Amino acid sequence: MASKNSCACHGVVVTLASCLLLVAAAVSVSVSVLAAHVAVGRVWSPAGAGAGAGHHHSLSPAWVPSPSSRHAHHARELVNRRVQVGRMEAGLVQARVSIRRASRTRNCTPDDGGGFIPRGAVYRDAYAFHQSYIEMEKRFKVWTYREGEPPVVQKGGAAFAGNDGIEGHLIAELDSSGGGGRHRARHPGEAHAFFLPISVASIAGYVYRRDMIDFWDPQLRLVAGYVDGLAAMYPFWNRSRGADHFLAPILSAAKAELRGNAIRVMCDADMSDGFDPATDVALPPVVAGARATPPQGRVASERTVLAFFAAGGGGGGAVREALLARWEGRDDRVVVYGRLPAGVDHGELMRRARFCLCPCGGGEGAAAASRRVVEAITAGCVPVLVAAAAGDDGSYSPPFSDVLDWARFSVAVPAERVGEIKDILGGVSDRRYGVLRRRVLRVRRHFRLNRPPAKRFDVVNMVIHSIWLRRLNLSLPY
Repeated sequence: MASKNSCACHGVVVTLASCLLLVAAAVSVSVSVLAAHVAVGRVWSPAGAGAGAGHHHSLSPAWVPSPSSRHAHHARELVNRRVQVGRMEAGLVQARVSIRRASRTRNCTPDDGGGFIPRGAVYRDAYAFHQSYIEMEKRFKVWTYREGEPPVVQKGGAAFAGNDGIEGHLIAELDSSGGGGRHRARHPGEAHAFFLPISVASIAGYVYRRDMIDFWDPQLRLVAGYVDGLAAMYPFWNRSRGADHFLAPILSAAKAELRGNAIRVMCDADMSDGFDPATDVALPPVVAGARATPPQGRVASERTVLAFFAAGGGGGGAVREALLARWEGRDDRVVVYGRLPAGVDHGELMRRARFCLCPCGGGEGAAAASRRVVEAITAGCVPVLVAAAAGDDGSYSPPFSDVLDWARFSVAVPAERVGEIKDILGGVSDRRYGVLRRRVLRVRRHFRLNRPPAKRFDVVNMVIHSIWLRRLNLSLPY
């Protein structure tokens, strides 16, 4: 059954089965440190690979690829190119060895990329992360399927033009032949991973009708039909049953193999809804218009508001409702609005606040993701992750959590202690607050959305790095 969680990672609200995520370091999630993440390849066995062979869905409209399409001849030419799988897998083994060595010796390969070098307590292992990033830039190649037409597929510049959120930027970066495109494979034979450029937002907009009874089935059939068409045309899906394929973002219920095998890039990393931090990737809810570098805001002494939150209207689950019920209009230091009054600037209030409250999840249709977390980091405001207790409404996996140590630059407050927020945050010393804020400013580059081409270590490249880690930890027996 499709969940009712919603996601704003496209710059629009799309209610989708598992367009889910976020950032709730409020729960202590057990995730492996980067060096341990790549210590051994996860050997995937294509159990039941022959089951259902040759079966395809009957849905095959013009925008879904089929073996008899005009792309079939080109597909056969690509398949016939030499596939140097052994060399690619040997390269991944070398990358794993280099990352473990960097972690052990606390040193990494000289980086000729220049500029930023990861350092400090915000990283679980800065040396392993830096070496992994270097290896990704040097080796990682992605083949983006060319088949399909809108509304199922978004391609390159068209994806960016039609979607100013992180999804469009990611597709443009992976499918670009100029400017960016560092990871673009020349042909599928040299690809470590395969990208299915399915646009969830476009599909939802295409199938939605005000009077429709079943909103989910047409979407699921479109996605399943697209994947089955590619499986009939190419050998790449069938040889791994999708384990080296990824979608961004993904409808979790679209196809059983997508749930079980593929790397899923998901807007809302709610583990109670099937998100697996070992194999799935959390997509930060970066909203349109967040590309420009914002001012860092006032210095600590000028931040006179202790904590700030504005709901913006609409439903948001039990956690947000509890926050509003206790604090809305009740305190001049904990400033909480259900809806901002006319003339009050949201960004200015974030820059005046020491802490920005980020209610996450809480059931009743609420997404675990809160775009407030990224907004807070962007504004230089320390995020306070207010979430339901683990096991209550689910546990959440923050984005880039195999690299970033969220406890080092955020504050966690359990939902049942909403009434104590003023005392909890007021008890944070000026010295401790200064440390937290400096760390927030340090990680901010990892959540910055730049106009294509993406810049090193920005949010698009961090998502690609998360995909690289999942593929690096995967050993395929083909």
